[in-house]
Amino acid sequence: MDIAHQRELARLLATLRREGRPQSGLDRRLVPPDKATAYRVAGMVAEELGWEVVGWKIAGMKEGLQRQLRTDSPIYGRVFAPIMESPASVEHAKLCSPIPEVEYQARLGVDLPPREKPYTLAEVTEGVVSLHTGIELAECRFVHDAAFPPLPAILADGAGSGTIVCGAAIPDWKTRDIAGQEVSLTCNGTLRRKGTAGEALDHPMVPLTWLANELSRTGIGMKAGQTVSTGTLTGMLRPKPGEIYVADFGPFGSVTATYA
Repeated sequence: MDIAHQRELARLLATLRREGRPQSGLDRRLVPPDKATAYRVAGMVAEELGWEVVGWKIAGMKEGLQRQLRTDSPIYGRVFAPIMESPASVEHAKLCSPIPEVEYQARLGVDLPPREKPYTLAEVTEGVVSLHTGIELAECRFVHDAAFPPLPAILADGAGSGTIVCGAAIPDWKTRDIAGQEVSLTCNGTLRRKGTAGEALDHPMVPLTWLANELSRTGIGMKAGQTVSTGTLTGMLRPKPGEIYVADFGPFGSVTATYA
């Protein structure tokens, strides 16, 4: 895929984000041939937009979700401003193929720049200033229909990144049972999903460490103040207008997002 086609795809994806609209399918000549090209295009999209990158999203840490996402490894994308605080409300009609995902969100207190030596889990954990409950309001600029393009096109679109809804910081999170805490997701008061970080991603610091090393390897890095949505604990659902989603993290609190 030559640079001209990469830039054409980046301009298309930036336009779809700016205008808040999805499209069905993608011209085959614009589908990136591999993940490396796709992530390069994602960087071009960020340049085209000129929006502040306030964080990152991670998906597909374990095999089950990787199969659903059609990948053989975790994936990531940039999150653009703003980060919303719970309770949050968004207009369903203005979103592109929305999906609410219950996730722990880690806020960095230090830069994690590119370097030759891999980051350790302990080092990354020490760099997290706070861990929050949250819901990622994921979006995709491609309609989920029969023409849905291959994974590299989705990676170029930021791996379906949307908006982060951030709940309260979890006090003393480093000493709490983050991995074992059951989390539930209700829709209009009806239980839809349950899960734990242990089942979905071992612990939020595991995907965060993976991302730190992936972004270091590719010369990007992360910055203090950025928030990372570390991966869904409850899978993926398709919301409808008027639905209210509540993620209950037990003693850690709850987060509410409304699709108005």
